[in-house]
Amino acid sequence: MIKTKAKAAIQVVSAENLPEDTILLGESYVKYWKIPRGQHVQLKFGAFRRNVKVIPVARLNAMRISQALAESMGLPSRLQLRIHYKTAAAVLALGPLIGVLVSRDYPRTPEKPFGSITMFCREVVEACKAQGAFVYFFTPKHIGGNTDIVRSWIYTDDGWKESEMPAPDIVNNRLTTRKLENSEAVQRFLKETKFHHATIAFNEKFLDKSEVFEALKKDAKLTRYLPESYLLRSYSTLRAMCGKHNTVFLKPIRGSLGKGIVRISRLDGESYQAQYATSAGTKKVTYSNMTKLYASVSSKMKSVRYQIQQGLQLIEIGGRPVDFRALVQKNASGKWMITSIVARTAGSQHFVSNLARGGTLSTVSAAVTKSNLSSGISRLETSNKLRSAALQIAKGIDEHIPAHFGELGIDLALDKSGRVWLLEVNSKPSKNDNTPLNEGKIRPSVRLMIQYARFLSGF
Repeated sequence: MIKTKAKAAIQVVSAENLPEDTILLGESYVKYWKIPRGQHVQLKFGAFRRNVKVIPVARLNAMRISQALAESMGLPSRLQLRIHYKTAAAVLALGPLIGVLVSRDYPRTPEKPFGSITMFCREVVEACKAQGAFVYFFTPKHIGGNTDIVRSWIYTDDGWKESEMPAPDIVNNRLTTRKLENSEAVQRFLKETKFHHATIAFNEKFLDKSEVFEALKKDAKLTRYLPESYLLRSYSTLRAMCGKHNTVFLKPIRGSLGKGIVRISRLDGESYQAQYATSAGTKKVTYSNMTKLYASVSSKMKSVRYQIQQGLQLIEIGGRPVDFRALVQKNASGKWMITSIVARTAGSQHFVSNLARGGTLSTVSAAVTKSNLSSGISRLETSNKLRSAALQIAKGIDEHIPAHFGELGIDLALDKSGRVWLLEVNSKPSKNDNTPLNEGKIRPSVRLMIQYARFLSGF
């Protein structure tokens, strides 16, 4: 029985045995889709298009194409791809063709062309192979004037190699800096491939903290998760927030990995203590009054914009604050689902929980059990509340921020009474900081990414 988007072996044969404009296809496929025999149909692979004649072959569960055709499509000699015939347009589509846009490559070390994320890229290759998709990896510098073709890296039986590939059906944007993402080449590529080839990009932009909180404030269902939070623009905002809350946090609106966070606590009288997150640990400075505190903060505001946020009494383990990272992804039917939630406990010299700052991972259940969460609140109830909040926040991002996301890292906290709070949302979740603790060869997060790409592209 042929499925409507079946996976088929693509066999490459020498040119003397098969003309470039002819493909051989198993008879069962031809009958199932009622593909016209001996007439031209359009073969599609990403941006690649070619008119070909389809010849049915009995007892063949594959597609055979010539070496020359395979080379023009950028295909290696042996692979399996999903195949789908669109009757109305007479298009025989192979794919999906996925392009993963990464920040940099290292051509001088072809065995490890993407540095520390090379193993993640191999994992994506294996997940695509299992699902009948094809993936390549490219950087902004690979984008040329002709956006029909992309210079890129593919993985073959002989390892990584550079190749020219058609523009993809789907782009997964994994750029790690706003500078690269906003570059003229990247923006032009995304715009032109969308217009000319109906390419769909997901995780297409970074999120600023202020943008997230302003958007979610509009949703009555989500306000209960939002600590009081404003873009810090003036002395009066700092004074009002410090007057209202014993502790406030200043967070760079474009920060990541806990960099640049300042925790401000009111001491006796007029004085305040500021704790600065540094890679070596926490640096503490005391200011005798609000004016001196603001003078210090405002000198930093010349180069960094801060979100000021109500301090929360987070649950702790041995005096170290705990928060939670939920990885939320869209699945094979385009619906948000929880891939994983892990607890992160801050390192001994830090008040932020990021692994880059010495934090440690554990399961939600283990962290809640060891924490100072009020007794009488069950681990199951806590886990369910975190899951529900993460899903609602992901849906809120979709609804209130005009951009396309397929996965989000959502940082949540619990206070001692068991209330869930949103800390921040990351549209480029790291592949190290958010993963389940017991991993197989291909992570569920990678499998889901390919399933969502198939959903978007109709495969």
